[in-house]
Amino acid sequence: MAYAIVETSGTQLRIEPGRFYDVNRIAAEEGDTITLDQVLLVNDGDAVEIGRPTIAGATVTATVDRHMRGKKIIVYKMQPKKKTRKKQGHRQELTRITIDSIAFGSKTLTAEDTSSDAE
Repeated sequence: MAYAIVETSGTQLRIEPGRFYDVNRIAAEEGDTITLDQVLLVNDGDAVEIGRPTIAGATVTATVDRHMRGKKIIVYKMQPKKKTRKKQGHRQELTRITIDSIAFGSKTLTAEDTSSDAE
């Protein structure tokens, strides 16, 4: 099973080709292809390559599917015996991306490559 760990939108994600992930809002239009170059680790099934801190020349290609908002969370602050109450909601702005390929060195891992390994 091939996967990579990348840093995007201030978080680190373990990604696999052919799957989709929700990340913090990325400034790109729907349908655009983006390149993530902050690749921290790549596992191609045979060998593991670890970056210090990133792998030089490694990129992840993804497609922006849509922009959306996350589930609403409620922040409730209260001071007992003071009659102070504050209720506030928050919905995070998200972008759904689909991982097309992971490229490092002379190898390129796609969804078709990983599905044939599972069989």
